[in-house]
Amino acid sequence: MTKRSIIQIDEQLCNGCGLCISPCAEGALELVDGKAKVVKEELCDGAGFCLGVCPVGALTLDIRDADPFSEQAAEPIKAQKEQHYIAQMCSFCRILEDDAYLLPIKHKGKALWACTHCLPRLIHQ
Repeated sequence: MTKRSIIQIDEQLCNGCGLCISPCAEGALELVDGKAKVVKEELCDGAGFCLGVCPVGALTLDIRDADPFSEQAAEPIKAQKEQHYIAQMCSFCRILEDDAYLLPIKHKGKALWACTHCLPRLIHQ
């Protein structure tokens, strides 16, 4: 075990919508009994792309002792997910992540995606 960032899920807040599952390319998150769960710590890279899509704010990053991230363990899951890939889109201009870089953002408790074209407008409002 090593100290590192890993996703923490508040089961009280989680509504089981599953929106956090798709952004996790490594497959660390799954719905179990109607709630999001980190199924294997070694698959969570701590990047936090799942954070920006949770509509209820149930996910946070926590620094704690956890199994080290294993790129090797994540590779087969990433390859399988690519077959069932659903592109996210910018919440403002609706461009797909296939055509632009998207960043997860939160504002007033709402989880959104913003492309790099729309982000400056949001910053300078």
